[in-house]
Amino acid sequence: MFASITSGTIHGIRSQLIHVEVDVSKGLPCFQMVGLPNSEVKEARERVKVALKNAGIPLPSMCINVNLSPADLRKEGSLLDLPVAIGILTALRHLPPENTADMLIIGELGLNGEVKPVKGVLPIVREAGKQGISCCILPKENAAEGAVVQEMEVIGVASLQETLAYLQAEKERRGKLIAPAKIDVGTLFDRKKNGVSLDFADVNGQQTVKRAAEIAAAGFHHLLIVGPPGSGKTMIARRLPTILPPLSLEESMEVTAIYSIAGLLSPEDVLMTERPFLAPHHTMTGRALAGGGKIPAPGIVTLAHRGILFLDEMPEFKRETLDILRQPLEDRQIQLARSTGNYIYPADFMMAGAMNPCPCGYYPDMQRCSCTSYEVRRYQERISGPVLDRIDIRVEAASVAVTDLTTPVMQESSEQIRNRVMEARRIQQKRFAGTRLRFNTDMGAKEIWKYCALPQAEKRLMEQIFQKWKLTARSYHRLLKVARTIADLAGNKEIQEAHLMEALMYRTADHGGSGTGKGG
Repeated sequence: MFASITSGTIHGIRSQLIHVEVDVSKGLPCFQMVGLPNSEVKEARERVKVALKNAGIPLPSMCINVNLSPADLRKEGSLLDLPVAIGILTALRHLPPENTADMLIIGELGLNGEVKPVKGVLPIVREAGKQGISCCILPKENAAEGAVVQEMEVIGVASLQETLAYLQAEKERRGKLIAPAKIDVGTLFDRKKNGVSLDFADVNGQQTVKRAAEIAAAGFHHLLIVGPPGSGKTMIARRLPTILPPLSLEESMEVTAIYSIAGLLSPEDVLMTERPFLAPHHTMTGRALAGGGKIPAPGIVTLAHRGILFLDEMPEFKRETLDILRQPLEDRQIQLARSTGNYIYPADFMMAGAMNPCPCGYYPDMQRCSCTSYEVRRYQERISGPVLDRIDIRVEAASVAVTDLTTPVMQESSEQIRNRVMEARRIQQKRFAGTRLRFNTDMGAKEIWKYCALPQAEKRLMEQIFQKWKLTARSYHRLLKVARTIADLAGNKEIQEAHLMEALMYRTADHGGSGTGKGG
């Protein structure tokens, strides 16, 4: 007696449908599982046997063989418990095979027959939908997450007995037993977060830094703010999400899938509708940043995908940890090599960094700074040149003047800044229509030649800039991309000299008072 149940698994960040093939035959009593199961999957044998017994269906003394196809893909996690149990019941003819045809089944079993929630539901359900499956059975706690896939009929079950009763019923009666889960994606996007919201109107002074933040948000450029303690670096960085363009539905699905796989998706927030903002502590390890494990779990750079990675006090991070950022800052993805294979994870984030100019924080104010020139240089060199070269915009935050705090001045709100950012974003959408590009920062050398073509006067200026500041090819291209964003914010079709000079200011800010000494 043979049965096949469609289920799924996660391999790194990629979802894969699995066929749970069950054969029950006469012979010496046994329960075997093959098809590269890891230890968690192998333990399903004991959970399934006890769960079936406690559901009133003890297994007969027969030979039970379970194959997880494709057999060359390693299976991990506990989400195959329920499909294995349903496969056995189907092979034993407790269920007609046609009742489980073209249906996805996922779930972990407790010993009492309870169906428990699992990780990675959304990407598996999306993959099932792409392959023509229109119905799935999920743990009740995961039903809302699966229902985000609008074309899928999602049935949430709480126990093995409930699952069996649903599958034994005629199709016309199933809706009366368990109503399919429904989620209005539009409502989720419109829902506003409760609590105190951050706003740029709270930031007094620092007009140059706020302008740099606006340009960074408009083009999704990496940003580094250098300044003394208390100058508002962290305050401004934490308000960056309030001026970024909102997530599109496709981007939201991407981010939600990552958090689902990582097990960080809460039952209340089944769809990530806001860009992630991650601010790890400087004691973070390289493994936590990149992703760790034999089959790597998503690291910080992947969890920040489509959002912001904020590194406060950047020089306090280990230099070898910061150097891991070289590939994701440039390629917008991270490639991890393990004995089980090579894994490519998305890492398309906007990095915002903040740092003091020296250990005490007050250089070059020699009346307050107590650091030697050697200490200043050693401190600044904790950020390597290649990492600094990949940061598009570097800006200095001066000490806040008392008049900025005592003189009542109406500051621009996040909404006002965001309106300008969104207008620049619409220009980029029109420019990059029909391509894989979204923001100006996504442009490669080929696209820069096409979209950042300069008039003769601007070409001569760029030649002078290149020679004087000894720019690298990467710095040259990044300067043009920032200038393109500045021109978009100004509503200009062509890049002008003023745009190039402002972009240059953000590339060479570290040559001035902050003294970081790693220009271009």
